[in-house]
Amino acid sequence: MNVRVLKCMSWAIALAFVSLAPTALVAQDTAKPAAKSASTATPSPSRWDVFLGYSYISPYGTVQTPVSSSTMPTSYVPVNLGAIGSISYFFNKNWGIQAEGDAHPQDLPPCTPYPIITSQPVRTFGAHPLATEGGCNWAATPVANSFYGGSGGVIYRWPGDRFTPFVHALMGAEQTSGPFILEQPTWGWVITAGGGLDWETGWMNHHFAIRLFQADYQYIDPDFGPPAGSVNINAIRASAGIVFHLGNLAPPVPVTLACSANPPWVYPGDPVTVTGTAGNLNPKETAVYSWSGNGATGSGTTASVATGALAPGSYDVKGNVKEGKADKPYEMADCTASFMVKAFGPPTISCSADPSTIKPGDPSTVTSVGQSPQNRPLTYSYSAAAGTVTGTGTTAAFDSTGAPVGTVTINCNVADDKGGTATASTTVTIAAPPVAPVPHTQALCSITFEKDPKRPERVDNDAKACLDEVALDLQKQTDATIVVVGDSTAAEKTPKKGGKHAMAEDYAAQRAVNTKDYLITEKGIDASRITVKTGTADAQEVQNYLVPAGADFATEVPGTTAVDESKVKPQTRKALPTRPEPKKKMEAAPAATP
Repeated sequence: MNVRVLKCMSWAIALAFVSLAPTALVAQDTAKPAAKSASTATPSPSRWDVFLGYSYISPYGTVQTPVSSSTMPTSYVPVNLGAIGSISYFFNKNWGIQAEGDAHPQDLPPCTPYPIITSQPVRTFGAHPLATEGGCNWAATPVANSFYGGSGGVIYRWPGDRFTPFVHALMGAEQTSGPFILEQPTWGWVITAGGGLDWETGWMNHHFAIRLFQADYQYIDPDFGPPAGSVNINAIRASAGIVFHLGNLAPPVPVTLACSANPPWVYPGDPVTVTGTAGNLNPKETAVYSWSGNGATGSGTTASVATGALAPGSYDVKGNVKEGKADKPYEMADCTASFMVKAFGPPTISCSADPSTIKPGDPSTVTSVGQSPQNRPLTYSYSAAAGTVTGTGTTAAFDSTGAPVGTVTINCNVADDKGGTATASTTVTIAAPPVAPVPHTQALCSITFEKDPKRPERVDNDAKACLDEVALDLQKQTDATIVVVGDSTAAEKTPKKGGKHAMAEDYAAQRAVNTKDYLITEKGIDASRITVKTGTADAQEVQNYLVPAGADFATEVPGTTAVDESKVKPQTRKALPTRPEPKKKMEAAPAATP
């Protein structure tokens, strides 16, 4: 029954994920930039995280099951089909509290019956109809167990744009049954410690993530009563699923309003248009604009200014925007735009270059804005300190061919038909092409061979942690290789006794080859990514180096010699043979009586 319920839950989670994924993709593509948070900005960390997913548990523990007049040890077994869920509340972007629940059911199988022998006494040990001495063949009965629990504790996360790793520590209660039918569901303490990694998809406006993995260690302590008593269970739990981000730690982004007058100056009678650009508006609310100032009229995003009655001088137009009822300060904003009314005079010009920063040989477009007080016809000309610039209108083309790296000044000139002139300038920066960083060899951990004098070339269990880290580094950098450098002591390099032709065993090469064999056979590393060499250090050790693509190991780590792997073969990691006990001497037979 529990398995059927859990299957339904798993299907419901899967269907929810499948149905939400297209919606999230559409929401990502059609999101409007007018929302409170700009679509290109990094979202604020969530206040709440809700996680739903699949879970696998592998418990390790043994319980004593009563059988006849004795007990039989039975070990717990993994549960492949489980569900997990959690709710996390965060006080800030890192720290929070978490409540978590999981369910790992397995229906306890019926016991395998013995043929009932009426001559044998029958004793009942449990609620199962066949849980009797004469009814169950305990050695043939399958093993099954279930785990249900809930915990609470603290969580710490490192929120990022693409990935969010986290760790948590929880404590709660766990209901455990099995592994035999006699161990009825029993509650006990559970302690959980672990962490995981979330992929921030950006879907649903950054409210949807995928938990790539969650790995936890659990200590469970149920008490089944005599004879089993309290059972210490060490469990490994692996989970994956989906995460919903709710709420926001940041306060609402305030509305902004920027306004500008175009043109920035006029002659009396020329029109001026003031444009307001509001930011961080809520698309669900209605924005209301208002304008004030000498001759300003308008009720939308723009205002018109009549300058016919204005004397030469500087003037301001003030704008205001409110969204909704505007009960809060961050729901309204003000701006001020200035313009000038000038007396008639000579022409003016301003110019700009786009792009303003280019690579050597690239072009840039120079745009000029010239004005005549009396609206006289204007002509344009250009000159550059380096390179070439061509054009006689409001735009010109700058060619940086032959110009040195640095800033180039471009002069923009305008003249009217009455001889009035004006000059402006803009700059284009010619940037040097970036230089790619040079990769370097990185020394990783080293392993020693001093603890086993009988097998001084053998990779022992103490070396696993180091070599596991080496394998992980190779998995992270798929284009890198590993160089394994073996060393030996001066005593090991001395030829052994046995004649003038006796050779010293190459311990350094053998250690390097054995280390490479461990990475290949135990960690699945491609042999082509591992190079074995010997060094000159006077030590019983192997030093591991990570060599990124493009790094020069021979230059950065001189003094090493390649190992001829056709002559030095890896040794099997087998245990030492047990030394036989010495035979006892036979006692002398007593002398015969005459």
